[in-house]
Amino acid sequence: MLSCVYAGLRLGVKAQLAGVPIPRNNWYRNGRDERNYKVTVVGAGGGIGQPLSLLLKQNPLIHQLTLHDLSKTKGVAADLSHICTPTQVDFFEGVQQQALIDALQDSHVVVVSAGQPRKPGMTRGELLSTNAAVAMAVSCAAGISCPQALLAFITNPINMLVPIAAEFLKVKGVYDPKRLFGITTLDVVRAKTFIADFMNLNPAMVDIPIIGGHSGDTILPVFSHCSPQFTGNEEDVERLTNRIQQAGNEVIEAKAGQGSATHSMAFASARFVNALLRGLNNEANVIECAYVDSDVTELPFFATPVLLGPNGIKENLGLPELNSAEQDALERMLPELGESIKLAIEFAQTVIKDSNLKQEQEQRKADAIGCSSDSTQLAQNN
Repeated sequence: MLSCVYAGLRLGVKAQLAGVPIPRNNWYRNGRDERNYKVTVVGAGGGIGQPLSLLLKQNPLIHQLTLHDLSKTKGVAADLSHICTPTQVDFFEGVQQQALIDALQDSHVVVVSAGQPRKPGMTRGELLSTNAAVAMAVSCAAGISCPQALLAFITNPINMLVPIAAEFLKVKGVYDPKRLFGITTLDVVRAKTFIADFMNLNPAMVDIPIIGGHSGDTILPVFSHCSPQFTGNEEDVERLTNRIQQAGNEVIEAKAGQGSATHSMAFASARFVNALLRGLNNEANVIECAYVDSDVTELPFFATPVLLGPNGIKENLGLPELNSAEQDALERMLPELGESIKLAIEFAQTVIKDSNLKQEQEQRKADAIGCSSDSTQLAQNN
């Protein structure tokens, strides 16, 4: 996968050095409920990608659904194409970076579920070495094929992969903080479900902001802003907060090491993609929580409610007013989240530096070969 990353970087650098402008796509924005948008699912053959693709095939705003993975997408696409909705399905597969570049061409939304799932006992930090290459490869390809696309990551660890993607988009010269997202909607979906169970409500009636990150203690449900007002006591808040934070482990243990949260993640991701499309369609008051480039705290990335629009994030709604317990939880969480972001950025910058060195070495080798050829020709002429 890293070879694909380096290949993508080389393509972008060559274009920039040659003065070739990166194309900007013509987007449809007519404000009407029409099927104008292309959505590409990267990792469409996986445990999340397949149910996510099924849900997106039913979305009335999607005209073209493109599936990409290393394998399996031909069968998934054939299966989905038999479903009686007007959304058209196509597929690309293979390990070559060009297949990914072709899949992403002219996408309006790219949602990334590729990578390895977390296994029992595995920390999200341990996932980084495996899944970082996904973020890098997709960012490089998006910078070439769809620089204006809204890029949304499901793949964990989100707290680290989103900053890595940002660094690679910066190298490509196409980074727009309004268009990059870490999908934290599953935390919201779980919170709505658990609170509704406690209060004997329909989960659709519950609304609660989730701020911070997308792992363990960095997930902070703001119960003081729960609607309708939460009726439990402080112990109930603490117990439900812990369950929301550890819900991923709950699923992993229930599956006995045979997988992680897939169906619930697909549901949450389909909901978030639909919100992005509604924003693109200029629908008013589309708000979702997401992990984004941020200045609401001292950290460069943070999850808060954001207002979505035709260009991605229309407005970051910032931190809700917190009570003392929530403020304490925020202060405890910031160092952990900050360290993850710092490590991710350092990791990305190291890979980029190594890639640049490799390009310089290749260029020096090519120059040396050229000089040798010139010398030989000169000797022959004399």
